[in-house]
Formats: sequence, structure tokens, C-alpha cells
Amino acid sequence: MTKKLADPPKPGIPPAVLESQSIGPSTFTDGLPLPKIIVFDLDYTLWPFWVDTHLTPPLKAKESNSKAVDRWGESFTFYPSIPSILAAAVTQTSSPITLSLASRTSAPDLAISLLKMLQIPLLSSSSSLATSSRKSPFGSLTPSPSSTSLPTLSTLSSSTAIPTTSSSKQSSKRALDFFSHPQIYPGDKKAHFAKIKKATGVAYEDMLFFDDEVRNRNVEALGVCMWLVRDGVSTEEVDRGVGEWRKRRRRGNEGGGP
Repeated sequence: MTKKLADPPKPGIPPAVLESQSIGPSTFTDGLPLPKIIVFDLDYTLWPFWVDTHLTPPLKAKESNSKAVDRWGESFTFYPSIPSILAAAVTQTSSPITLSLASRTSAPDLAISLLKMLQIPLLSSSSSLATSSRKSPFGSLTPSPSSTSLPTLSTLSSSTAIPTTSSSKQSSKRALDFFSHPQIYPGDKKAHFAKIKKATGVAYEDMLFFDDEVRNRNVEALGVCMWLVRDGVSTEEVDRGVGEWRKRRRRGNEGGGP
């Protein structure tokens, strides 16, 4: 099946502002168990394109780093719900959720460059993204000094996760900085998860994975819970995925197996 680029956001309105009025997924704040790590695919999961097919470098940040344009002037950014989901994961939970990436793109350097370029507004524990965006939609963001250069995987630190203290004075972070131990390279995603497990020590059963391709369900043989998304990740899809992870967790605790 051939996928096409999703309709671009309305001109002049950052993607986060188009998100619903909710702070983030309801499962992040309902007091029930959460996965220790939530892992995302990139293409047609966090953003509506194939980074190795649709983008032509060089990339340039636009609209206060809320999107990027390529050589031909085409705009690229996340699905509308993604900024609030990422921000909520590190600010709206009693214990910040570790996030990671598992992508098999054949253009890892370009994907990393885009993740470095795009900025995500942070949420306080008592305010919604929609409210803060109306006051200043991405207005306080400034381009990262290194955002215009293409990085390589070797330049990534294994501890790129965003600082998660609620007292942080920073109003935004690079998208890349939300993810610990990102695995972005071609190959079977079982290998991606093996490296995430080795780096974090977290059991596969405590991982939740969002992906748009059925073939990547093979990671469930490891014990990972995968939630298949058909039209990108949204707050509703996150809640459904967390619900499925909880259901399997209960069955496992009751001795019913996966």
C-alpha cells in the first residue's frame, strides 16, 4: 500500500496548537500502572511521511522550529498530537515515562537531523499545552546552534533523555532529547529492542511499542507489547495501547500467559 503525505497544518498555526484541548493521554494520569518504556517508530507513526523517501536535504527550521522545510520547500513536522504526548510523558505523570525510538529507516542521519531541528514545548504539571500555546505558540523557541548540520549516529549520547524535573525553567526541548537510547537504522526491530533492553535493563514485558507496520509485530515474540497504528499516533491511540499493555500485564500476573 502506497502512503502519501498527510495534509499540512494550517498556515501559521504550529502543529501543537491544532491538538485537542487535553493535556495528554488520560492513562498517563489515571494512577494505574504504566510501561517502564514506551517506544515509537518514526515514519507514519510520529510523523506522516517516509523520511528516506519524501525529504530532500538540506533541511531548514521554520516557524520557531515547529516544522522544517527541505530543499524543495516542502514542509515536514509531527502528527498534531505528538508534541502534547511527548511533553505529557515527562511532565504530567507522577514518575516520568522513559521514551525511546525503534526505526528501520535507511536515512538515519536525516531522521536524526530532523529530530534535532524540531522543538517541543514543555508542559507544567498544572497547565495544558493548548493554554500555553495560545499565550505564545512556540514563540520562545530558538533554533539549536547545531540544528542545521547533519549528525551521525556516532555523535548521539546514550543518555539523551530530557531532564524531567518539573522545576525546569526551559520552555522547550529538541524532539531528539525526549528519547533515551534511540535505535534508528535498517534491520529487524528485534535487534533494536535487544539494544534498548541491554542499555536500560528493562524487561521486554515492561515495554510498549507503537508502529504502523504489521511485520514489526515480530517483536512480540520477545515479550514486547506492540500497538498497531493506522494513521499516526494520537492521544487516543496511546490510551488504547496502554490499555492493551495493562490487559496483558494482568493476564501475566494471573498466570494466563501473553
